[in-house]
Amino acid sequence: MSACVPARADSARTKHVHPPHSPPPGGRRRFRVAGADVSAAIAVFLIALPLSLGIALATGAPLQAGLVAAAVGGIVAGRIGGCPLQVSGPAAGLTVVTADLIQQYGWRTTCAITVLAGLAQLGLGCLRVARSALAVSPAIVHGMLAGIGVTIAVAQLHIVLGGTPQSSVPDNLVALPAQLANVHPADLAVSVLTLALLLLWPRIPGRAGQLLGKLPAALIAVAGATAVAALTGLLLPKVDLPSWSSHALATLPDGPVLGLVAAVLTTTLVCSVQSLLGAVAVDKLVAARPAATGHVKRSNLDRELLGQGAANVVSGSLGGLPVAGVAVRSSANVAAGAVSRNSTMLHGVLVVIAALLLVPALELIPLASLAALVMTVGFKMISLNHIRTVTRHREVLVYAVTTCGVVFLGVLEGVALGIAVAVGVALHRLTRTRITHADADGVHHVHVRGQLTFLAVPRLSRVLHQVPQGADAVVELDGSFMDHAAYEALQDWQKTHTAQGGAVDITGRRPGTRISEPAEVDGCRCRPWTPWRNHQCERPSTAPPPDTDRQPTTDGPHGASSGPTTGGGTGRTTGPTTTPATAQGTPGAPDGSARVTRATGRELARGISAFHRNTAPLMRRELARLAREGQQPSQLFLTCADSRVVTSMITSSGPGDLFVVRNVGNFVPLPGEESGDDSVAAAIEYAVDVLKVRSITVCGHSGCGAMQALLGSGPGDTRTPLQRWLRHGLPSLDRIPAETHADEDEDATGHRPARPSLPRLAGRAPADAAERLCLANVVQQLEHLRAHESVARALGAGNLELHGMYFHVGEAQSYLLSEDAEGGVFQLVLETDLTA
Repeated sequence: MSACVPARADSARTKHVHPPHSPPPGGRRRFRVAGADVSAAIAVFLIALPLSLGIALATGAPLQAGLVAAAVGGIVAGRIGGCPLQVSGPAAGLTVVTADLIQQYGWRTTCAITVLAGLAQLGLGCLRVARSALAVSPAIVHGMLAGIGVTIAVAQLHIVLGGTPQSSVPDNLVALPAQLANVHPADLAVSVLTLALLLLWPRIPGRAGQLLGKLPAALIAVAGATAVAALTGLLLPKVDLPSWSSHALATLPDGPVLGLVAAVLTTTLVCSVQSLLGAVAVDKLVAARPAATGHVKRSNLDRELLGQGAANVVSGSLGGLPVAGVAVRSSANVAAGAVSRNSTMLHGVLVVIAALLLVPALELIPLASLAALVMTVGFKMISLNHIRTVTRHREVLVYAVTTCGVVFLGVLEGVALGIAVAVGVALHRLTRTRITHADADGVHHVHVRGQLTFLAVPRLSRVLHQVPQGADAVVELDGSFMDHAAYEALQDWQKTHTAQGGAVDITGRRPGTRISEPAEVDGCRCRPWTPWRNHQCERPSTAPPPDTDRQPTTDGPHGASSGPTTGGGTGRTTGPTTTPATAQGTPGAPDGSARVTRATGRELARGISAFHRNTAPLMRRELARLAREGQQPSQLFLTCADSRVVTSMITSSGPGDLFVVRNVGNFVPLPGEESGDDSVAAAIEYAVDVLKVRSITVCGHSGCGAMQALLGSGPGDTRTPLQRWLRHGLPSLDRIPAETHADEDEDATGHRPARPSLPRLAGRAPADAAERLCLANVVQQLEHLRAHESVARALGAGNLELHGMYFHVGEAQSYLLSEDAEGGVFQLVLETDLTA
């Protein structure tokens, strides 16, 4: 086999042999375009056509260059790129860069620079460095886009007023008073009409607004202004599309070498960063769509960079503007329901058809209308949401410096300033460490906030030596990094202080920041979330453990024992040693029961103490907010009282998220019965009518003792409260066939009557009768829920959803009920990457 031909994984399989008496296989499948892609392509085309002309106008390039870039971006980048639904073309983010290049080097040299930038992108794509572009701080990217938006808006304002923009923002601002004194009424009227249509078209109320809103506002605004200008006979500058025979193409670059290199680097940087960030944003938009719209692969950023590079090479060679991913068109493509890259390519084909056949109609468009459209795009690039985000993350300085640098110096200079400031801010945060010392009730607390590096060691040592010899001390490390120098300084001080009779407890935000065993009475080294039981604390032992028959265990994470234990061996030793009296056990009790009793006597207090020391400082602000605002949970979670089912753990929820109701067997008694339960009914009514929860989940679990007791109980067992409570599970028991009496159900013909399909787990059969009953019980309790008046009312109004869930304790896996199939199927909840 040739080395150039990759071996296929299925090459060893037997080839399919065509049956001798069947028709021959057909030829290659015909190329088909899904209807969703066709409608999406038309929607994107209607947006791209006026924007491409407007961006070309804003850069000072020939207007055909915008159409060329739109067509090439759709066809070439759409076919080769790694983000199927991202639409590429002339982007507003490239306007300032391209306008500067045209002014300095001329149009044909700018086309050559575009070709060289495309080649640079191809090289970067081959080197697989696309993800490194995402390392640029979002504050820099948002600041760059805001600066470009300001530049665009100020320049286009002159065209809106009937004038000519200057080459820079300061010059435009200086010339603005004179332009305001010499306003052209016709240009201003067309611009105002365009802006009014842009703002009002999406806000048309009623059913008419829903129908008309499907047409893009940009197209309606430009078409409406063009129609009014044509009907009223206004004399004002309009689009001029010269003959394609005189279209200027790229030529060899002419200019200083360093200047050309800087121009290529700037174009490459802006095109690449904008396209890659756009691809990531498109992935998020696609992931948020309903699953029924179809599966779309996630973006391959290296391939996307190759596609953008190829598009820039072709666009520059054909005399087009630089190409990059465009957020407006991409979001419209996703929202229109596109399912493949065919929509992007078809939109490019439509642009080619329009450029060849619609020239007379395009030449009726007033330049003032396009300028108003582009000015609106520039203002939208200054996002208040981005400003709030950078403010929340304390990166306003980076954002402001980048924006001002782009506005007053240029894109490359502004980005360079932003990177420098971002690096300075990061270094400042790395070196800024707050170390405080306080004495509370004889215990000295040393609180370290920030990153603990060698630069903070002198201050740390000075504060630590303020702790008196022999005193109790708590050192709280509130940071995420500690280098070796700080570690050694802290460890040396701890050893010295302990040797002098003091006690040191070092706590931190993360497991692992604890340097050595804390000075507790029993020497236990358990973390705040370590289970009280089912783990061992390793300490020196002076007496053999009483439970000599205990099987060996292997400590799991955080000291949790992952090995099996024997009867009653789940209790953990919490004292420093086991005394002989304890080792002998208690008369009439299993071995080790005295040890368990002694352990449980201190577990609660120790757990509360660990919470106060480690968790409460981190949760105090959030809990204070919840105390002020009151509880506002979104879900009612009804599950079993089994101690192994930890609702906050299996749902990754926090305080205030779930309103939890727990009982034996996760039962929902029917309302109004003599044996009903007002406690569960009251909780349901309160959650639905008062808390306004949007969802109720009934969760069963494997190894449920209530289900096992239900299987072994008789119908007349009502002597104890537990037996009377289990009667609420009898309807669930009736849902499953009794295997021991299966033969008695046959009729005279020997056939069994048809039974309704039982709920089941996807991919496997229930392990035993208890698991089968647990699944049926979840479905049955959901039916009981619907019988409650408050639940029925909320379901009828569409304000509530019901969900069934099954948690397998041994596998640590959760299943959600899907009622699409007969009887219901519990589908495994798969791991999903939600960060993209």
